[in-house]
Amino acid sequence: MENFIKKYNVSRETLASLQRYVSLLEEWQNMFNLVSKNSLPDVWQRHIADSAELFQYIDKKAGLVYDFGSGAGFPAIVLAIMAAKEKPKLRFLLIESTTKKTVFLNAVKEALVLKNVYVINDRIENLKLQKADFITSRALAALPQLLEYALPYTELERTKLIFPKGRKYRGEIEEARKQWSFTTNVYRNTSSNDGVILVLEDLRRK
Repeated sequence: MENFIKKYNVSRETLASLQRYVSLLEEWQNMFNLVSKNSLPDVWQRHIADSAELFQYIDKKAGLVYDFGSGAGFPAIVLAIMAAKEKPKLRFLLIESTTKKTVFLNAVKEALVLKNVYVINDRIENLKLQKADFITSRALAALPQLLEYALPYTELERTKLIFPKGRKYRGEIEEARKQWSFTTNVYRNTSSNDGVILVLEDLRRK
């Protein structure tokens, strides 16, 4: 835990909330199978740290963050816990189509008193929402599909898209550029041996 605190510069209060979140995940896992059972023993590295990596790319002055396909809450719940003290203006809208997972997300929100979290149980393409400052998504779809989801909620020169990806990210970017125009920054994900974090801006359809 000491390494996590130092690496991500979190307070003891934030760490306690993350620990409570992990406890809830372990408790609910038996009922809802929220994450791969093989990843649960290494949950701090595979899920918590992997989500925390995104925090540095979200501007402190931003207001609205959408998370597509929130699942068990990675990365959005981790980011919301970290933002509660450091970036209090941030609001996180978690969009998840699977009802049982939204039940879990709402239970976490209530247990941890996350006033900066809002949960929507619906498909992304069914929604009509305002433009976001940031959009995140983890392990939901390949990049071309993520961009299709993101476009209605993206404003040029304002909205940034933050997507953690694995070793095949170059192929996903190449495929996405057949239909889309965007600027790309690729950052190493220091919680993963071969992972990266894509930060995309200026999304347009060709």
